[in-house]
Amino acid sequence: MKSRLPNALRSVRVRLLVIALLPMLVLLPILLGSTVWRWSGKVDAILVNKVTGDLTIADQYLGQLIEISGERVDAIARSVDLQQALNAGKRDDFLASNRAKLGFDFLHITSDDTWPVVQGALGGQWQSRIDVFDAGTLTALSPDLAPRAEIPLVPTRGAVPTGRSVETRGLVIHSAAPLVLPDGTRAALVGGRLLNRNLDFIDTINALVYRDESLPEGSQGTATLFLDDVRISTNVRLFENVRALGTRVSAEVRAQVLDEGRVWLDSAFVVNDWYISAYEPILDSYGTPVGMLYVGFLETPFSAAKRNSVIALSVAFLLIALVSVPVFLRWAGRIFRPLEGMTRTIDRVESGDLSARNPPVKTDGEIAQVARHFDSLLDGLEQRDRELREWGETLEQRVADRTRDLREAHQQLEQTTERLIISEKLAAVGEITASVAHEINNPVAVIQGNLDLARSNLGDAAQKADEEFRLIDDQVYRIGVIVSKLLHFASPEEYSGADRLVDPSQVLNDCLVLTRHQIDAARITCTVEAANISSVRISRTELQQVIVNLILNAVHAMPGGGTLDVTTAEEADEIVLTVKDTGKGIDPATLARIFDPFFTTKQAQGTGLGLSISRQIVSRAGGQITAQSTPRVGSTFEVRLPVEKI
Repeated sequence: MKSRLPNALRSVRVRLLVIALLPMLVLLPILLGSTVWRWSGKVDAILVNKVTGDLTIADQYLGQLIEISGERVDAIARSVDLQQALNAGKRDDFLASNRAKLGFDFLHITSDDTWPVVQGALGGQWQSRIDVFDAGTLTALSPDLAPRAEIPLVPTRGAVPTGRSVETRGLVIHSAAPLVLPDGTRAALVGGRLLNRNLDFIDTINALVYRDESLPEGSQGTATLFLDDVRISTNVRLFENVRALGTRVSAEVRAQVLDEGRVWLDSAFVVNDWYISAYEPILDSYGTPVGMLYVGFLETPFSAAKRNSVIALSVAFLLIALVSVPVFLRWAGRIFRPLEGMTRTIDRVESGDLSARNPPVKTDGEIAQVARHFDSLLDGLEQRDRELREWGETLEQRVADRTRDLREAHQQLEQTTERLIISEKLAAVGEITASVAHEINNPVAVIQGNLDLARSNLGDAAQKADEEFRLIDDQVYRIGVIVSKLLHFASPEEYSGADRLVDPSQVLNDCLVLTRHQIDAARITCTVEAANISSVRISRTELQQVIVNLILNAVHAMPGGGTLDVTTAEEADEIVLTVKDTGKGIDPATLARIFDPFFTTKQAQGTGLGLSISRQIVSRAGGQITAQSTPRVGSTFEVRLPVEKI
């Protein structure tokens, strides 16, 4: 005890210091950390909102280009100049002149309805979409288009593996307008603009989205047009002054944008650095994702700003803690010094020095008052210790004398009680034995004799009731065993009958036959699940007595009918026999006494020995019987017996 008190006091001191320092050293860092975390999330959300707006501007510009292309083709198709050129046989010269003037890479008249935009024009409505042309189609439109569209692929970290080394296809703004030829034939005027290597187009988008001073110093805005996952027009740099044409997007972005058709709004690794990025799929005239439109800006300045803010807050907190904590600890030490003096006094008192007192305290605070009060308590303790020692010596002598007298009286009482119990037991056993031998054996003999006579008179017809006769024989034998037990009860050793291995499921089926009349008479629905289980070591008649008693109790609990469920199962090393009824149930007070001898709720109809005897039988076999019940719901009795291992 002496060694534990200083430790306990020091523990109290530490705990009080921890409680005092907890707001500064624990709660404040948690609060700062959660605030910084939420602030960082807000910043990230703002950046995502900005890149979302940037993508909207880029998408609108691309949409305007597609629409303007369609309007221009439609204007040419409706023009009088085109009709005059067609009538004069100068179609090619007219188309070549207008193609260069309007900035188209091709402009021709066709009736081939392979493309949906041409199909729409042939139907009378101009169409303008983005489509992908292979190298053959590009060459057929203009010999210089295929070389312009060709872009060598650059190995890119994180991209989906591919066996291609060059991109030969072209991403084209494809426009068509309805046209009626001089002979009345419907045709379409088709024009288009190749977007591969179209740096003016992508730089214009970048200039619109990321104007001067729209981003902080150190950040950089970029825009890119993809064919599938290949950059075909971009202002992202692979090296200084070298655009990243032919590099590919990461597999993660490709899966979400091209495969799933969803917009990407998040941080992404672009060529050689991390960018706050926005990707959206580009659909061709068939509605299939064939490319992507990307805008984004460098993430590094924003990450650096967040990191510097966290470092500044952490340094400020550490400086405040380094200055304030030592001052606080020194102040707290003055408060705990009187308390430590009381600890030393307690140690001396525990060692037996009741004259120990606290040293004088100069202050007049609460702890000083406690110390003076503690000294007065020690004065009273010393006085009471002297009185208790005197009382103790006198009391010890009185207790010794009284204990000797009680021990002698107790020994005499035990001897008298033992002789009385033996005498009453022998008298009761003699009376019961004589009564049982006279009252039971004679009727049993009559039953057995009449049973044999019935077999003899019935002859071969007795075979129809052979099972019932066998069960009656078993019960007559069971009565004989019970009588035999009573006759041997007076013997010193216990008479337990002929124990042997029995199958509980078979015994259960026999008991159901014996009680079938009572079950049917009470209009009870009986369900039985007798599984193929192991054997147990118990007297067959005793196990029948237990099961029959439980079944009949369940029948008596359902005078108006109900459901009786009887099951046998094997769990681990035990056989479990369950008897469940839907009767009136048992209240908790009665449930606690149902296994007491002579306790019954049937008044004159019962002896109160059924469940008590059943419990003794099961216990003698190494098992246990339990009961659960809910008033107005029903009761469940469960018998558990150990499996006999062979």
